[in-house]
Amino acid sequence: MKKVFVAGATGWAGSEISRSILNNDEMILTGGLSLSQDGKNLSEILSLKSDNNIPLFKSIEDAIENLEFDILVDFTKPEIAKHNIHTALKKGKKVIVGTSGLSDKDYEEIERIANENNTSVLAAGNFALTVVLLQKFAEMAAKYIPHYEIIDYADAKKIDAPSGTVAELAYRLSKVQKPKLSVAIDDTIGNKETRGATINGIQVHAVRLPGHTLAVETVFGLKGEKLILRHDSGESAEPYVKGVLLAIKNIDTFKGLRRGLDSIMEF
Repeated sequence: MKKVFVAGATGWAGSEISRSILNNDEMILTGGLSLSQDGKNLSEILSLKSDNNIPLFKSIEDAIENLEFDILVDFTKPEIAKHNIHTALKKGKKVIVGTSGLSDKDYEEIERIANENNTSVLAAGNFALTVVLLQKFAEMAAKYIPHYEIIDYADAKKIDAPSGTVAELAYRLSKVQKPKLSVAIDDTIGNKETRGATINGIQVHAVRLPGHTLAVETVFGLKGEKLILRHDSGESAEPYVKGVLLAIKNIDTFKGLRRGLDSIMEF
């Protein structure tokens, strides 16, 4: 039985993940992290069908000191997640990261700590299986189409840009082929910022407006033709839950850092 601890256990995604772990015969939900609900019982807060006390802690240090678990699942905020991940890895815990906003440099440091402690980290900007397919299709297209840009859509209240999904996509596509620009950004006449941010050599445009949940478009262009790959997320956290459960089941199959849910899937 895999003993799992969820950071962000009372949040939008974390609460659904907690419910699913509790209902899975291969896993045990031992506790959670919640700054505002320290010392309370997660079972009562989420109305979970469990007679067990599932304690909530305000810090990862308190949880490690007072609770036994093998795997940390983190769906918090970047600055909190980085601390949680480092602390858990140094104690030999395995980690699954769903928190967005961590940089490539952050992951280089995470990978180093994971290797030093002979443990595992799986990080995904998005755990939805349909996003995995978009990433794969985009990587295929980037091999043959050297002109492309990414558009990132999210709700107006989302404070990080780009989203974790788009940051991961830009990282992956840059490893295939960085796009060619017909006009260099520095040669743009007018306001250069309207051409978006350059991330891993790719132009990324972040839209933050009410009415949007999460969406990503990768727009490819050739003379006389274009290809648009788009993914839209709904308001339910269920698509992410399935991916997280798959990650928990497979976290023991490797050491070090892997980025992207597809890294543990067969195609």
